[in-house]
Amino acid sequence: MKEIAANPLNLKSMNHFSLLCQSVEDSVAFYTKILGFVPIQRPGYLDFDGAWLFSFGIGLHLLQSEDPHMISKKTEINPKDNHISFQCENMGTVEKKLKEMGIEYKRQRVEEGGIYVDQLFFHDPDGFMIEICNCDILPVIPIAGEMVRPCSGIRAPATTTNTKICSLVNRLDNKDLELSKGR
Repeated sequence: MKEIAANPLNLKSMNHFSLLCQSVEDSVAFYTKILGFVPIQRPGYLDFDGAWLFSFGIGLHLLQSEDPHMISKKTEINPKDNHISFQCENMGTVEKKLKEMGIEYKRQRVEEGGIYVDQLFFHDPDGFMIEICNCDILPVIPIAGEMVRPCSGIRAPATTTNTKICSLVNRLDNKDLELSKGR
């Protein structure tokens, strides 16, 4: 398969993200009880307080801040702030659970081409923004000349345009594979 210009380092996937915490214990409780992450073993050579969690195919490394009081905790829920986003099965269920857990959140609905995306934004114990959405209903439409991989990850409404895009991407992938095998 030929090298993709948009991937000069030949990256495969996201491995983990790290967050500084005022309290690793509080953050572990939040990410396990609220978002469903699972604690995993950290390498023994790490000589500082922290925790590793895993779920959804990615790792989350929580790092105890050396000076917890220096972490400026954000209180305003601003959807335009730094955040991580998770897709969900049912937005109504998520909103109900957040209410039951007493978690303050902001609800937002956006529209693109007749498709409505619902979003819920809230903070972790340190003020880092979390988004829960149904963004997977948006079609992934490549900008001219760009490749979207893998197409199997596109779970957009079955429209003629989306079907044609997926078909084209799959044919180009197969052509690249044939070329790389010398066919």
